[in-house]
Amino acid sequence: MKQDNIERINSDFSGLASQGVLFLNSSLTVKEKSPGSHMKIWEHFTDNVIKYISEEKEKVVFILWGNFAKNKIKMIKIEKHHILEGTHPSPLSANRGGFFNKYYFSEVNKLLDIPIDWTK
Repeated sequence: MKQDNIERINSDFSGLASQGVLFLNSSLTVKEKSPGSHMKIWEHFTDNVIKYISEEKEKVVFILWGNFAKNKIKMIKIEKHHILEGTHPSPLSANRGGFFNKYYFSEVNKLLDIPIDWTK
């Protein structure tokens, strides 16, 4: 089978994870072309992860991208943490709703005592 000349993007987030970065979608799987189709499967799990982090940690920066994520704000102790909200970074939403030029990662670094190296 012929391989297309497609640039491979590194999807290994272990360097970010070692700095305390967790990327968590509201739903961890989805039926193709059906956003939110598996939300009920994952909702309890992701809600509990957010509640645990909110309860057990201090000064976490939560970035809530999209409406599903923004609904999670009720689980976050806002007096203990920072919250940034914005458009979901999916291609459709990002191009339509202004995801680009929001500088979320720079904002995170401004809020933290020890900035994240986003290139890892």
